[in-house]
Amino acid sequence: MDTMQRVSRLTRELSLLATEPPPGITCWQNGQLDDLRARMYPFEPPKIRFLTPIYHPNIDSAGRICLDVLKLPPKGAWRPSLNISTLLTSIQLLMAEPNPDDPLMADISSEYKYNKQLFLLNAREWTEKYAGQLRTSKPLEEKIIQSETSTSSESTMQKRKGVNISRKEKKSRPDS
Repeated sequence: MDTMQRVSRLTRELSLLATEPPPGITCWQNGQLDDLRARMYPFEPPKIRFLTPIYHPNIDSAGRICLDVLKLPPKGAWRPSLNISTLLTSIQLLMAEPNPDDPLMADISSEYKYNKQLFLLNAREWTEKYAGQLRTSKPLEEKIIQSETSTSSESTMQKRKGVNISRKEKKSRPDS
């Protein structure tokens, strides 16, 4: 598959997402993408990350998602036959059913396993605090990043729209 075919496939998939998103996926109506060139897609999975802080055992403070279909084999399950719609549906399922046995955030995973009521309370507070702000300004929840531009903390902060969340704040319950 040459570069033109890869770009054509990605363009088709994104167009389909805009007109017929999977049930429950709304981020594409107002979504944005970085670097549509997607050098290795579909042979490598796209980089998907949350911009909105998410209180979830499988999503870290930088918005990275621990999900097997977002990784190449042998540790991951990505295959070129998968598409962006399938990835978004997989992320949606992970959001509904966290995998506490393969966490990115061990403290949130323990809370999910051993004190689910507190986990649900914290998750609800984070949703109100962080996603509620975005609904009034920009309702973007997910962003596909086709190439890592920088690993510096400054770059991460720019990608997350300036929201600064320290590890200490991630562990504690946010103020409402």
